[in-house]
Amino acid sequence: MPVAPARTAAALLGSSALGLAGGRLWRSAPVRFARMSGSSVAAPDAAGWITDFLNAAYYRRRPELRELDDLRLALAVVTTRWHRGGHRRLRGPDVLAFHRAFGKDRFLDGAHSARGTLDRAQLLAGADSLLGPWFSAACADRARTGWGIVFETEAERAAYDPQVRLANARLGAPTPGVAPGREQTWHTYPPVDVPDAGRVIAALTAVERWPDYATEIGRFTPVRAGGLAGQTFEVEVAAGVEARMPVFTRGYVTITRLVTGETPDELAAYAAELNDGLARYGRDEPPAIPDGATPLVGFDLTTHEGHFMGRGNNRLVLYEEDGQAKVRAAGTWDPMPWHLQQVYDLAGRAAQHAFWGDSDDPRKSMLHQIALAVR
Repeated sequence: MPVAPARTAAALLGSSALGLAGGRLWRSAPVRFARMSGSSVAAPDAAGWITDFLNAAYYRRRPELRELDDLRLALAVVTTRWHRGGHRRLRGPDVLAFHRAFGKDRFLDGAHSARGTLDRAQLLAGADSLLGPWFSAACADRARTGWGIVFETEAERAAYDPQVRLANARLGAPTPGVAPGREQTWHTYPPVDVPDAGRVIAALTAVERWPDYATEIGRFTPVRAGGLAGQTFEVEVAAGVEARMPVFTRGYVTITRLVTGETPDELAAYAAELNDGLARYGRDEPPAIPDGATPLVGFDLTTHEGHFMGRGNNRLVLYEEDGQAKVRAAGTWDPMPWHLQQVYDLAGRAAQHAFWGDSDDPRKSMLHQIALAVR
């Protein structure tokens, strides 16, 4: 999942604008891409203070002091504020409430955490002030959390409709790959060992928990009711995390094909088709499911218009090999438009590989986070 910095997109967009009429420019692919910066829960004028808040909770800390649970907590504070505000997008003036709740600990208290940062206790205390004294207990209760939100009661959680995020999603049409196979990029990422296949299946099918596997460079949030089949995810990604200056953008993917052990012939055909494509069109790519391994689950994630990778399909497969369960991603992508290719070359390639498991740092990989969660 490559990362696209909004500031780079804006610069590229500026150069593309020469000679274009305003109406045509507004409809152009680079503009649609640039408009996807940020999140559906926050308007562009809130991007600065939300980024600053996430910096304080995670990115501004020294790498050895960063805890992903603290980043997820900070993200949950922001998303819960959006939810309790009637799903109105957060705006610039909302910074005042956050400053009242977190400013003293962040800027004046240098004893508990370095100035400019917030530790977990400070995050919880500030969230209790901002959202209500129930928050600290609720965020530790699985019955009152889901979709990256902390709910005051189980009834409030049961009443939540994840489709409310679609109001500001800019969800365009699906954009599966259409180029001939030899023109596409086919790539398989390293498999990640998981301790138990059944628990991984349970984790993947409980889609409301996907934000719990957020990494420092991205997270998936479901935006439809129901389970995996036909589910659409808002994918938020960050560039610049190594420099402690994250810049966020988003895209959307939908599960357009899901095969499981309940239909073994279809699952076997899916595995064979994927491996055949990798053998024919990949550049020395290994099979997604090795010879002799037993496929258990596979699904396609198809991009939508405005996605930071352009047209394509990513795939997730779960299989067992020699008694060891493994999860693995394999992607197929059309040639990227020029504005996406430049951003990808600049900031996306390494992050994409890290997110899907090709990293020594599990804080960057969602697959490693799933493996850790189901231990």
